[in-house]
Amino acid sequence: MISEIAILLLASILFILTIYPTVWVFIASFKSKETIFSNEHATYTLDNFRELFESGFGIFIYNSFYICLISVFITIFASVTSAYVFSRRKFKYKIVYFGFIMLGQTFPWIILVTPMFILFAKLGFLNSHIGMIFCYVAVSLPFSVYLLVGYLESIPRELDEAALMDGCPPFQIIWKIIFPIMIPGIIVTAAYSFLLMWSEYLFALAFLTKTKFKTMPLELYAFFGEHTTEWGQVMAASALTTIPTLILFLPLQKLISEGLTAGSVKS
Repeated sequence: MISEIAILLLASILFILTIYPTVWVFIASFKSKETIFSNEHATYTLDNFRELFESGFGIFIYNSFYICLISVFITIFASVTSAYVFSRRKFKYKIVYFGFIMLGQTFPWIILVTPMFILFAKLGFLNSHIGMIFCYVAVSLPFSVYLLVGYLESIPRELDEAALMDGCPPFQIIWKIIFPIMIPGIIVTAAYSFLLMWSEYLFALAFLTKTKFKTMPLELYAFFGEHTTEWGQVMAASALTTIPTLILFLPLQKLISEGLTAGSVKS
């Protein structure tokens, strides 16, 4: 009984510590500039959001969505085909190739910035959407392949063999037989990749210097001046940046549970 109370108390503390900053930012985003840090006599308004969009913040929202959505689509296509090959096919040095791909997940991103900057400069990918798309696909692909290989292992191989005996080509086996079964795992992988790219700052800071190509996290930093900070717009931009994360994260736990249950039933 005492242990249950202790666990409940610890869970409650962790919940408050986790949710409090997000709730505070959303409430502060609707407060006037004069009362943004005050809990007494606070006045609520939409002026922060109006001023944010009047400053041209909409183009940065578009840039972030454009880069993230295309990057996620390419990542899912590449990771599904790669994971299928590593899970279902036998070939020489498979463990070496798989380990080489996983090695990319172990490097801290900071050591990748300089070589990628030199490469992108030679290819003309600096200050472009395509450069950021290549970058985000490269950094999210290793863990996406790892996740989907694990999910594929829960799908019976007899499905592949039955489809192959019926004359189904390998490419159609992936996209017509296996892909629909993998939907829960793919959604989780896509959500992980999107959240990773949506909040990314380091590569955007190094590769994007022209304003028209900048993303939301990068432009959010511009509100912090040397002498003054536009706190109202900072809170409004922070709240808008958090909304897609909440929309994706809230159903994520349910999808993971459904995916694991579906995998166990199939096995």
